[in-house]
Amino acid sequence: MSETMETLLNRRACRSFKADPVPKELIEKVIEAGLYAPTGMGLQSPIIVAITDKETRNKLSRANCESVGWETDSDPFYGAPVVLVVLADKKVGTHVYDGSLAMGNMLNAAYDLGLGSCWIHRAKEEFQMPEWKEFLKKIGVSGDYEGIGNLILGYKKEPEKAAAPRKAGRVFWVE
Repeated sequence: MSETMETLLNRRACRSFKADPVPKELIEKVIEAGLYAPTGMGLQSPIIVAITDKETRNKLSRANCESVGWETDSDPFYGAPVVLVVLADKKVGTHVYDGSLAMGNMLNAAYDLGLGSCWIHRAKEEFQMPEWKEFLKKIGVSGDYEGIGNLILGYKKEPEKAAAPRKAGRVFWVE
């Protein structure tokens, strides 16, 4: 089996992270994989905001909780020290698909690099909040972007579990 297939078949969501920092070089490799994801008409609509600052990461975690009415002292980021936020330009008709492909590439790259990762939803809701729109402006992001997903990243506390059996009846051939 190729290394690519091994990654695709064995990567699992990680929901338990060590507090250890992730070297910037590894984060950059994960980001690079996201930037090379296919995009509609090659328009490259996604952008990635890499958050390693603990205070900002914790504020975003609280905003994630607020967006669904959860207690803000819980951590939907499962202790991961890095959050890679994927947003995509709303002017591009394929922006949600483009951002989703970037997320997928990064999840697989993280596994390949020995890191744990998980897609955490509600980036759309977070980046509709005035505080986070202002945050984007403050870091130099201009334009109208929609949050696609938060990719949490770090070192796994535990190894991946085996994949659940795949459901039957999900492939239909027309030959």
